[in-house]
Amino acid sequence: MEKYEREAKEAGRDSWYLSWALDSTPQERAQGKTVEVGRAYFETDRRRYTILDAPGHKTFVPSMISGAAQADVAILVISARKGEFETGFERGGQTREHIMLVKTAGVSKLVIAINKMDESTVGWDQARYKEIKDKITPFAKAAGFNPKTDVTFIPCSAYTGANLKDRVSKTVAPWVDGPSFLELMDSMPMVDRKLNAPLMMPISEKYKDMGTIVVGKVESGHLSKGESLILMPNKVEVKVSALFNEIEEEVNTAFVGDNVRIRLNGVDDEDVTPGYVLSSLSKPIHSVTRFEAQLAILDHKSIICAGYSAVMHVHTLSEEVVLSQLLHYFDKATGRKSKRPPQFAKKGQKIVALIETSAPVCVEKFTDYPQLGRFTLRDEGKTIAIGKITKLVQNDTIAEVDEGVAKLSVV
Repeated sequence: MEKYEREAKEAGRDSWYLSWALDSTPQERAQGKTVEVGRAYFETDRRRYTILDAPGHKTFVPSMISGAAQADVAILVISARKGEFETGFERGGQTREHIMLVKTAGVSKLVIAINKMDESTVGWDQARYKEIKDKITPFAKAAGFNPKTDVTFIPCSAYTGANLKDRVSKTVAPWVDGPSFLELMDSMPMVDRKLNAPLMMPISEKYKDMGTIVVGKVESGHLSKGESLILMPNKVEVKVSALFNEIEEEVNTAFVGDNVRIRLNGVDDEDVTPGYVLSSLSKPIHSVTRFEAQLAILDHKSIICAGYSAVMHVHTLSEEVVLSQLLHYFDKATGRKSKRPPQFAKKGQKIVALIETSAPVCVEKFTDYPQLGRFTLRDEGKTIAIGKITKLVQNDTIAEVDEGVAKLSVV
């Protein structure tokens, strides 16, 4: 940290040195904000953790979505400083959008760390903590989180370390009751894992280092060193020549939930793109250019008609898509699906649409693999809609997956 402090001072950025631990690129350090998803690892006596430090600035939301897609728990860090919370939370701020995006990305637990409680304008004031909590809770509920079971608020100070590892002293904040941040994380229930399902690992980054290295989180199944796999959607057979865990130790096996780096034989790094998926040879992930999906239209200044194009973010992939047909809308009063297709869709509506991509994309039905079947649509820097895939269109027939990925029945 002394090195970061010295470098920050030389760059005229004295107060930024703490953020440089994870903001490592020249662009991030020059701008004072996270641009890419940074990674760090630590262990407690009970668990191993991977930190995915995602950007908060609205310009870099696509990177944030990619990070959220790999997470089990979302930690939303909010400033308690007067003015800073309000800027982030008011209409147009990023706090609201990030709560909604992490839910769409499949994160079921949300920890809201109310930071800078030691700041001079706050002074560990319980009224300020309660004000922030009361403003955020209804919005988290509207995004789909259950405030009683899915959302936890933790007052803390990252600068002093108060209430992170050890509980805050009663002399500083007598009103704070409950676990510290790390105590909470260690006691959280484990998420349900698909250990015996076919292997599926979306690739979040790739580079060259004595061969092709790919990085990602195993979303289902497991893999071993020496195993032959298939890289989708380009259908290239590859072999795992080496496997590394979060702390760069070479391991023989990786299981669902693990963040790993894999050295692959049989493919050049130029032929791999983030959003590709490593998959088992026997039951590879589906690769399609058309699928049906349920969409909830969140924000759009005008109506959406057939032919509308946007950018789809699904797991670690971002791809331009077209809503080629609007098939049904859901009646707000009854929740029933219409028989006739709607002429258009607008803000607040839920619809079913046929979506087309220019290149094959690796996706699954939401009911089978939620992490690979939920997505967001973005346009002009805004999140337009959230969606879940209901049917996959293969060879111009709609194939509905029954149990797992192998059984297909035409409907």
